[in-house]
Amino acid sequence: MEKYIYKDGKNMRYGYTTGSCATAAAKGAARMLVYQKKIETVRISTLKGWDLDLELEDRIFTKNFAQCSVKKDSGDDPDSTNGINIFAKVERIKKQGIEITGGEGIGMVTKRGLSIEPGNYAINPIPRESIKKAVEEELPKKWGVKVTIFCPQGVEIAKKTFNPQLGIQGGISILGTTGIIEPMSEEAFKDSLAIEISIKKAEGIKQLIFSPGNYGNDFSKSMGLDSKYLIKTSNFIGFMLDKAEEFQIEKILWIGHIGKMVKIAGGIFHTHSYMADARMEILAAYAALLKAPYSLVQKILSSMTTEEAIEFIKDWEKEREFFNLIAQKVSDRCRKRIKSPIQLGTILFSQKYGFLGQCRDAEKLLEGFKIE
Repeated sequence: MEKYIYKDGKNMRYGYTTGSCATAAAKGAARMLVYQKKIETVRISTLKGWDLDLELEDRIFTKNFAQCSVKKDSGDDPDSTNGINIFAKVERIKKQGIEITGGEGIGMVTKRGLSIEPGNYAINPIPRESIKKAVEEELPKKWGVKVTIFCPQGVEIAKKTFNPQLGIQGGISILGTTGIIEPMSEEAFKDSLAIEISIKKAEGIKQLIFSPGNYGNDFSKSMGLDSKYLIKTSNFIGFMLDKAEEFQIEKILWIGHIGKMVKIAGGIFHTHSYMADARMEILAAYAALLKAPYSLVQKILSSMTTEEAIEFIKDWEKEREFFNLIAQKVSDRCRKRIKSPIQLGTILFSQKYGFLGQCRDAEKLLEGFKIE
């Protein structure tokens, strides 16, 4: 893939995700099955808005099935899956429609708290939808097919990823929200985030909604908040607070997933897992502070993800008090970090349950961010 972004004084090449590879392989296999001939390349569209022309390898077909693979290209981004082949097998079935499943080298979800329920292959919702759409484009009406995504190299490669810690066993995940991998340079990324604050200030905006990720953007919109105030901070929580203070921002409302925000409640201001991770310990400590049963504290500590921990906390009569306390601690930690009198508020949510809790000052701050 010959697209580049300029970072740290050099051109860095974009790549494409395992989700794009699986989509292209499935599309190619479906076309070979329908037309009964080998296909060399396919074109797929990505949510980034870019079309990809990807070469097909390992091509075979019969009257009943076809399969091929696409080699993963991560560009200049360090990635353990770079260079591996993602396969798709498409076979005729009697039932009309498209079934999507995984095979060798694709991880199986074994724990709660992910976007995929336990007992299913780790093919994330967006790539799954992309695969389905791409295959539909190739099939005659009333056809039924089963699409199996597999990766023989995935069993070994997965051992170098966080999948085992997340409860994904036996292989890699099929991932990707945009289909494209942007090569990461941390300093360049932080600089671009700082520029966003500078631009907002230049536009006369003195209050901001901070959210670590994409889900915060979606949740903010669901609350009727104006997206013109929103900036994604990624993992650089402390850096963004410092920059907000530098640009004399007057109000900050944090809207974030509990998985990231709980780290801030523990004083962790760079939230990437390679820097620090004490999510369960922090949750357990505050649960104990509210005199949670010992059995609940144990369950929290044994959880693989915060979403899983929430499953246990939701059955506790102090659930709302607990999440409000976490939100308050996030705001308190941020106030200790900065020296200027920035007004701060925090709202927490989860992917499954939505709103979880908020700090004391969040409600009054909310009004100023709503769409007029």
